Amino acid sequence: MPTKEIKIQGARAHNLRNIDVSIPKNKFVVLTGLSGSGKSSLAFDTVYAEGQRRYVESLSAYARQFLGQMDKPDVDAIEGLSPSISIDQKTTSNNPRSTVGTVTEIYDYLRLLYARVGHPTCPRHGIEISSQTVQQMVDRILEYPERTKMQILAPVVSGRKGEHVKAIEKLKQEGYVRIRVDGEMREVTDDIQLEKNKKHSIEVVVDRIVVKEGVSGRLSDSIETALGLGDGNIIVDVIGDEELTFSENHACPICGFSIGELEPRLFSFNSPFGACPSCDGLGTNLEVDLDLVIPDWEKTLKQHAIAPWEPVSSQYYPQLLKSVCDHYGIDMTIPVKDIPKKQMDKILYGSGKEKIHFSYQNDFGKLRDNHIYFEGVLNNIARRYRETPSDFTRELLGKYMANKKCPTCHGHRLKEEALAVLVNGKHISEVTDYAITESKAFFEGLELTEKEETIARMILKEIIDRLEFLNNVGLNYLTLSRTAGTLSGGEAQRIRLATQIGSALTGVLYVLDEPSIGLHQRDNNRLINTLKQMRDLDNTLIVVEHDEDTMLAADHLIDIGPGAGEHGGEVVASDTPENVKKNKASLTGKYLAGDEYVPIPTKRRKQNKRKQIKVVGAEENNLKTIDASFPIGLLTVVTGVSGSGKSTLVNEILHKSLAKQLNRAKVKPGKHEKINGLKNIEKVIDINQSPIGRTPRSNPATYTGVFDDIRDVFAQTNEAKIRGYKKGRFSFNVKGGRCEACKGDGIIKIEMHFLPDVYVPCEVCHGKRYNRDTLEVTYKGKNIADVLEMTIEEALNFFENHPKIKRKLQTVYDVGLGYITLGQPATTLSGGEAQRVKLASELHRRSNGKSLYILDEPTTGLHTDDIRRLLDVLQRLVDNGDTVLIIEHNLDVIKTADHIIDLGPEGGGGGGEIIATGTPEEIADNGASYTGHYLKPILERDRKRMERDMKQREEVGSK
Repeated sequence: MPTKEIKIQGARAHNLRNIDVSIPKNKFVVLTGLSGSGKSSLAFDTVYAEGQRRYVESLSAYARQFLGQMDKPDVDAIEGLSPSISIDQKTTSNNPRSTVGTVTEIYDYLRLLYARVGHPTCPRHGIEISSQTVQQMVDRILEYPERTKMQILAPVVSGRKGEHVKAIEKLKQEGYVRIRVDGEMREVTDDIQLEKNKKHSIEVVVDRIVVKEGVSGRLSDSIETALGLGDGNIIVDVIGDEELTFSENHACPICGFSIGELEPRLFSFNSPFGACPSCDGLGTNLEVDLDLVIPDWEKTLKQHAIAPWEPVSSQYYPQLLKSVCDHYGIDMTIPVKDIPKKQMDKILYGSGKEKIHFSYQNDFGKLRDNHIYFEGVLNNIARRYRETPSDFTRELLGKYMANKKCPTCHGHRLKEEALAVLVNGKHISEVTDYAITESKAFFEGLELTEKEETIARMILKEIIDRLEFLNNVGLNYLTLSRTAGTLSGGEAQRIRLATQIGSALTGVLYVLDEPSIGLHQRDNNRLINTLKQMRDLDNTLIVVEHDEDTMLAADHLIDIGPGAGEHGGEVVASDTPENVKKNKASLTGKYLAGDEYVPIPTKRRKQNKRKQIKVVGAEENNLKTIDASFPIGLLTVVTGVSGSGKSTLVNEILHKSLAKQLNRAKVKPGKHEKINGLKNIEKVIDINQSPIGRTPRSNPATYTGVFDDIRDVFAQTNEAKIRGYKKGRFSFNVKGGRCEACKGDGIIKIEMHFLPDVYVPCEVCHGKRYNRDTLEVTYKGKNIADVLEMTIEEALNFFENHPKIKRKLQTVYDVGLGYITLGQPATTLSGGEAQRVKLASELHRRSNGKSLYILDEPTTGLHTDDIRRLLDVLQRLVDNGDTVLIIEHNLDVIKTADHIIDLGPEGGGGGGEIIATGTPEEIADNGASYTGHYLKPILERDRKRMERDMKQREEVGSK
């Protein structure tokens, strides 16, 4: 009899404390707990890892060599395990050729649809291209009423330069009498002289016919003759009516534009058969960007307005620029915006075939005098980028380049022939540019012939079903052409989720990592219903999640804790959500029951209308030319449904503009008119979820700078002084104190060819990173390697007498990262953890109160209790006079804001407008705001909780 649950015995991965737990099968199970409590260790590193390992073990030895060998997780036994699939937050693909359409396989069905029922159409004349038989041509002509006069013409010359004497002479010899030259009817015997350098068209009159009974035989003969003369094309000139064009070549009868046989590969931008030849199917070309080359048009040439030609290590380019300006009489002391266009074009695009005098004194004082062709600043950068063998130079020059829409395919990625095939008047790329909802409506409303309907029925079913799945997981605002690398972790995960629903597997164990990330509360129910739909197919769902709605909708809730790191790793509660609510030992249960909650501020900070940053005329992506004001000195939250334009407004326009102006970053902001109020801030700090380092050498200690201070402490010990060890001795990045066998990595990579690379601890230092002599120096009984193994919480106590170290560690602890170790490799930190390490490293810096902090969904991976602590830290920043701007959907964050900017009303093309602004209370009272609709009951509920707690405190005080 099949087991009804997955039984796990003795799980010890990472911080799990030899736990035993049972997970019911064919149920929707949510794993929750504080950040770092061990949820992912149980879900991914134990259950999923063992499910995958067993599946791989069941394959042949030949197949296993390609899939790699998997280590057995640290667990005694797991019973009742099903084949497992992990759907996590890793970006779907960073390949620029990968799109939402290709990832979901919808594009494959689209290609098949266009190949089978597409209508080839001439892009120049709008004529449908089709191969017609003589019989079809005759039938079409005979549709005209009797006595209709017409003449059959054969195009012998179509839009070609020349006098065409031989062609006309040949027609005369063959006995033809009339020809039409450039639209004018002439006799063959006329003296026809054509201009050699102009394009001409010549059609010969093969026959003149009147429609009547019994004419079809003559008509067939005439058409066949005309087709022979016109290379498969004919023109039927209906006197006093339209002109008909026919072709037997699958080509446009007017211009000859032709398309071969329609095949699915013609519509693939990843195939040479379909890709645009100019951009190789990418839709963009890397080109020098003028706005990056000249970031400030108010500067003069003397003030180095041309950024890549600033004198860094050589005077070569400044001297070259001066020679060009001397030659053309260009004033180097006026702002570049005031230099006449003709002169500016010489600087940017070169002197052409004109030589200029260039006098150059090199670094050794030697004078070189020459006359040269000046290639221009933009051409110079493009050429050097193409030709340089140096990665450093290419990276340097790459800062002045940007991807621009391909001028040949206009960003559609496909060659002209593919874009000439239409279904309901739209080519395939136009359809992929629709949002999911628009795309679904397009396919459901397709007008097809009976024959086409039969061919396309199954294809359309697959396309519409998959679009419906994407819609159901809250991705209705995405387009199929959206590049996969631009998706957030939550979006990528929900796309994979939609793909899995489409496969309709049963009996599978799905492990998901916070699928609600980036999803507005409005769309949460759709996601939850999707998860239940997967469960109802007899699948088991283990979802690592902190969202309250998801937890309450689960069949079973497992709370891991009670704390994080070494204080976690135990099963605190494992029951239905209702029973977990009653469990007083469970922190999650207390929050679900309302015993614990994130309080609303008793007082909102007031907005100073004169102190704000205002973005004017924002129209990047889907923004509808909006003006947005961000108050200074407040905690502002930008919210709105997924895809409404939040990230575009804050990250693409505001942050990039401020970074360019204040930090001199070489970035190009999104399209907008201007930004006012920059004088109100001095520094912008973007705290995003990108990794703090890409190698195991980077870790929280090095990133926050606390490791410098720790090395100072070790260098000050008596043992270090006696040995003459300086601070550098305790670095694992330089020679001296590190272990040279592993170069300070602590691990050695062994390449396994077919199998994945294996990392083993260094045999010399046993993973300690340092040589024996360095490890003999101790402080309070611990060597430098021992300190790197400490958690932030342990290190805080260990260095309590060192105020500088303690201050830096305290900030890491305050953002809820007390459980990570000082030396934890950056590559093992989640996006949310990396973001909080960055926040902590900024917090310990002295601020002048004029900084703007930008955070994009900082609640990712955070339990409600962690969010409470994070908000305390952010409120502290604002109390100091700084400005905090957060993009967020989490209602606990939204309700604590001083000011809210709500975008919408929908995602994608239906968004991009500011729906409401004001305090949380004002947003809650705005009937047009989806955010307000969900915020209102939360504010009312929490006010009642706060009144309850105040009353309880008063009663305790009176006793």
